[in-house]
Amino acid sequence: MPAMKALHAGDPVKELLKKVGDISDLQLFHNAILIAIYIRPNVIQLAGGKTLEIPDQTVKEDEYQGKVGLVIGKGPIAFVDDERVTFHGQDVEIGDWVVFRASDGWPLTLTRNKVLCRILVEADIRARISAPDYIW
Repeated sequence: MPAMKALHAGDPVKELLKKVGDISDLQLFHNAILIAIYIRPNVIQLAGGKTLEIPDQTVKEDEYQGKVGLVIGKGPIAFVDDERVTFHGQDVEIGDWVVFRASDGWPLTLTRNKVLCRILVEADIRARISAPDYIW
């Protein structure tokens, strides 16, 4: 299968953070991590320069079955090492792309800009990736 890359108008991190806006009035508790769901663009660049248009219905599925998101908030003890956790030395930062199961966490929508999000805990985050198009 040829390599694929989504065509973005700009930096996907900056675009999503701009859309999220100021969330300083949202306080996360304990080990909660707030993830903004990545919705892929409608056009994918194939190896060799050809493009592939993704149907709107397929893109809309990301709203419910998205598995990639941007960390936009962390609770005060998220990824804090202590004797109760079985993982040590792992962390995610605001602005990191992460992978999770579509069924994990609690879905919510930030009403200001209709950004789809999920509240997860550390164990729900399966991996960190360098770019959101690495996994679909």
